[in-house]
Amino acid sequence: MTFIISGISTAMALGLSVMALGAWPIAWVIAFLVILLVMPCVQSLASRRVAPP
Repeated sequence: MTFIISGISTAMALGLSVMALGAWPIAWVIAFLVILLVMPCVQSLASRRVAPP
């Protein structure tokens, strides 16, 4: 999913060009690492705010 989203956002920002194709993998790596680092914090905060079923 991050691969598709970063590809769409890169194409919208830079257009479909050789530069965009080179920037897409870099954008994907950054997005993937951010998700891996941020997701545990967001899950922890959400679990504190929501009552267990």
